[in-house]
Amino acid sequence: MSSNALQQATPRGQNSVATRSSEPEPDEQHQYLTFLLGDEMFAIGILSIREIIEYGFVTDVPMTPPFIRGVINLRGAVVPVLDLAARFGRQARENSKRTCIVIVDIEGANGSQQMGVVVDAVNEVLEIAGCDIEPPPEFGARIRNDFIKNMGKIDGKFVIILDLNRVLSVEEVGVIANVANSAAAVSSV
Repeated sequence: MSSNALQQATPRGQNSVATRSSEPEPDEQHQYLTFLLGDEMFAIGILSIREIIEYGFVTDVPMTPPFIRGVINLRGAVVPVLDLAARFGRQARENSKRTCIVIVDIEGANGSQQMGVVVDAVNEVLEIAGCDIEPPPEFGARIRNDFIKNMGKIDGKFVIILDLNRVLSVEEVGVIANVANSAAAVSSV
């Protein structure tokens, strides 16, 4: 999927993270970017996605958590990049031709922060009706339950809809923001 397709699907000026509601409206449509980690499908609401880029040169930053791959230069801005599989406690996978970085906006203590999330492959933007969105299971998921916002039904299968603000908790956002600031200070010397 190209970033142009995503930009066409994302309404202009609506890049903020959607608020978490207790129950989706049954007739409401929700758009999600679906992607793969290994053979599992996940989804992120498109309102928090800025763009999708090819996996490129990532600068390693010492003394960061294992799930942080480093930083990239995105049109002059230092953007931290994390490995979503490693964040979920899985083995980091080798990069392939389909590996890409999804640039997202997350809300932190100091406002919005751009971040890159490494995924194995991006699938497509899907609309999932509110009646096909269910609360997360109480058990049985291969990732922490608090990382799951909802479960979406697509053609009889479930897709895990991630809660980015939980996956990237406030404390970890602070660590990641410090990584970006440190890298920016080093690059300006």
